[in-house]
Amino acid sequence: MDITSSTKVCAVIGDPVEHSLSPQIHNAAFRACDIDMVYVAFRIPEGHVDEAVDAVRVLGLRGLSVTIPHKVDIIPHLDDVEETTWKVGSVNTVINNNGRLKGYSTDGLGALRALSDYQVNPAGKRVLILGSGGAARAIAFALAGLKNEPRLRILSDVGREAKKLALDLESVTGVDAAAGLLNQTTLPYQLEKADILIHATPVGMSPAIDQTLVPADLLRSDMAVFDTVYTPGETRLLREARQAGAKAIPGLGMFVHQAAIQFELWTQTEAPVDVMTETALEVLGDNMG
Repeated sequence: MDITSSTKVCAVIGDPVEHSLSPQIHNAAFRACDIDMVYVAFRIPEGHVDEAVDAVRVLGLRGLSVTIPHKVDIIPHLDDVEETTWKVGSVNTVINNNGRLKGYSTDGLGALRALSDYQVNPAGKRVLILGSGGAARAIAFALAGLKNEPRLRILSDVGREAKKLALDLESVTGVDAAAGLLNQTTLPYQLEKADILIHATPVGMSPAIDQTLVPADLLRSDMAVFDTVYTPGETRLLREARQAGAKAIPGLGMFVHQAAIQFELWTQTEAPVDVMTETALEVLGDNMG
């Protein structure tokens, strides 16, 4: 499809953005649906998100994907934030409607869809989340919104953030949530009782692919292990989970599903999830396990 003066533009903003798969999968989706849009990447250093938001209005971009380090800092510069996203406190998607910018979070719903793809239903289960950043918050609030709420336990190397997340969850949703500092005592104790482990930190991401927060001997065959990291396709955590007989759920599913929801918000068209997944796999060239 040719780019013309009427082509609408979407972009990912973050720092870094060079590793992002978003341009490839969104442009493939636009082509598959014959939509006159193009998606690009802009490296926006921390502290300059206000200027980026101004540029969106001036240049008339249709929408943004927002990644580290701007997911929280962008919120005061938007005109509106979707209600659930406001509770999460982290925005990863922006829609520009005639100069009025509204923020959304698609990470949480993307994670629920990824779990569903592997026939994992977290409703009523004991779920341990490692991490307390934007992705962890989005996933936790999505889980708390299920009709049969799971019991959530959150461990992080930033104990203060983890406890704040648990308090926010309890005060806003009433879900059974508790948190603590991630260490050699709390991790084995909480993992022993968990039905589902959700890893929501960058540990194990390329190039540090040999790192993991979870010793292999703590993994069990009767649990599901979901890693939000998608590069590499099979992290050390997932490989060791699979070897332990656990159900191993790669992060690519969450990445594709959250992007598909973004696509639908921008275009009002059903996303070609299969095309987006195939494109991501081609770019990664990884064995997904």
